[in-house]
Amino acid sequence: MIAPRLTSSVLAVLAFSTTCSAFAPSVSLGRSTFRATPTKTYVNNITPPARSSTSLSMAKSIDLTGKVAFIAGVADSTGYGWAIAKGLADAGATIIVGTWPPVLKIFQAGLKKGSFDEDSILSDGVTKMSIEKIYPLDAVFDTPEDIPEEISSNKRYKGLDGYTIAEVAKEVEKDYGKIDILVHSLANGPEVTKPLLETSRRGYLAASSASAYSAVSLLQKFGPFINEGGAFLSLTYIASEKVIPGYGGGMSSAKAQLESDTRTLAYEAGRKYGIRVNTISAGPLKSRAAQAIGKEPGRKTFIEYAIDYSKANAPLAQDLYSDDVGNSALFLLSPMSRSVTGVTLYVDNGLNCMGMALDSAAMDGSRG
Repeated sequence: MIAPRLTSSVLAVLAFSTTCSAFAPSVSLGRSTFRATPTKTYVNNITPPARSSTSLSMAKSIDLTGKVAFIAGVADSTGYGWAIAKGLADAGATIIVGTWPPVLKIFQAGLKKGSFDEDSILSDGVTKMSIEKIYPLDAVFDTPEDIPEEISSNKRYKGLDGYTIAEVAKEVEKDYGKIDILVHSLANGPEVTKPLLETSRRGYLAASSASAYSAVSLLQKFGPFINEGGAFLSLTYIASEKVIPGYGGGMSSAKAQLESDTRTLAYEAGRKYGIRVNTISAGPLKSRAAQAIGKEPGRKTFIEYAIDYSKANAPLAQDLYSDDVGNSALFLLSPMSRSVTGVTLYVDNGLNCMGMALDSAAMDGSRG
């Protein structure tokens, strides 16, 4: 099969767009008004009943009242983490989040000022999502002993402590006793723009630490107080299994690790704690990290090219929104998927299944 073609830079940006980084929270292209609703078939030419003006939500058929969800990697209102949190809140879950320390005060100030109020409105059009508590979290550190002096003395961490995974887990357990849902919406690759052949050991291991092992560590520390029947979810990208030129720095390897670990952890955590472990592989979205790469005056950004490429080549020629990922996450984190674990779910309009670029010059004239 012939792989779809994109320039290395475009592919790198597309890859960036699917990753929620603790260092650069993603910014979506927009939000969809679509919500999954039950399909009804009408027969004998009976006219279906009129629809309400209010869009129905998948959350209406899922009740997470009394459930507690911890989402690691929320720092604004426009990324995957927020969309997932909002979907869970819409179903009644209590939302608590972990935020990267250097952006914690900015995020808290935005919440206080009401900067995210519009993006907080739930499906009833009135209720706002409430984040009950925000914990400072730097998921590249497991325990206080792992924090180097250059971090602990950094002004961006001034006045903060207790932000390692073990410390945050201990605080969450103290505050809530048990939780039901754990979401890993974190990734970072300091050398992502470098080809793998030029990636340093330090850069490669940093990508693995922030993007893959952090998920393992979260489940290690939180697993003991996740209720049986609970769920864990992470976010991945197609570079884990297909060559994406330009997505370097060890990030493709880190995503492959994350997906492999998803399967292994599904077995281990399933047997040990009775919880499910899945991951979502999402398509291109506008993110802050992506928009910062290759932006030239008077030209579309690389991510805009990537989005156009997806629409031209994916089976579903439509925009992908953060809420699309949020709705899929809601399913995977709810009792509706009680028998689903160890799965990588593609939420990319089907682009992952294509083996040929329909808009390639080589295809000119092939469709008539």
